[in-house]
Amino acid sequence: MSAPDRRRWPCNGRVASVALMGRAEAERFVEGTVRCIAHPITDLRGRPGGPRDRQMLLGELVRVYEMRQGWAFIEAARDGYTGYLKESDLEALPAEGAPDHVVAVPSTHLYTEADLKSPDITHLSLGARVKVEDFEGKWARTSHGHVFAKHLRPLLEPVADPVAVAESLIGTPYLWGGNSRDGIDCSGLVQAGCLMAGISCPGDSDMQSRELGHPLPEGAPYQRGDLIFWKGHVAWVTDPTTLIHANGNDMAVAYEGITDTIARIEAAGEGPVTMRRRL
Repeated sequence: MSAPDRRRWPCNGRVASVALMGRAEAERFVEGTVRCIAHPITDLRGRPGGPRDRQMLLGELVRVYEMRQGWAFIEAARDGYTGYLKESDLEALPAEGAPDHVVAVPSTHLYTEADLKSPDITHLSLGARVKVEDFEGKWARTSHGHVFAKHLRPLLEPVADPVAVAESLIGTPYLWGGNSRDGIDCSGLVQAGCLMAGISCPGDSDMQSRELGHPLPEGAPYQRGDLIFWKGHVAWVTDPTTLIHANGNDMAVAYEGITDTIARIEAAGEGPVTMRRRL
């Protein structure tokens, strides 16, 4: 029997999710407590103080299983990714309830008042979530500040085209494990589009290659929204000859010809296409 994938295994030996009773060994099994991400962007790590696995954004929900020495052992609601966040990166759910709107543009700002000339507090990336307390003209008031209302979308109103979401991030710098407008990687770009379209999507490309959509038959022509996978890499198809991906060649989100990309990656010794899938 293979070892569980620690990226989606809410057990660290001291504590585990009650969902793992009978399958995992731990000193305690707990329900955990739901919390929100409190900062615009925070790193999710495989161990306290370790390197970044993924990132989480303001307002995203997590289930906290343990707080210890300044670190929280959590499971992300968006995809079940398990790891560690700094305790200071978490806050209680708003008294009014869970976030109900999502930032639907590449980035926006939080302001102190419903006025574009008021001091800005911070910026938010595509995918950040807020609880709207009220609308004041063109502005949405949240517990963190005011956001231009047109930059938000109700969580229950997904977009129709996940590739258009990826295209809105063209030029975003490449960042290993990144999930924001500040920096994003290949699987983060796929997940961003899927989540905005209401499509369940795991966080890393190896998971996506197994779980998203269904395999394309050999030789089937590409269409917009298809996914092309290599070992450790993934790209969206924008049209039958073009793809978009966050990649280390451009160090950014960029368009590239499908044929050229396949040849370039193989010539670099990184292998052939391993999977093609259609959502």
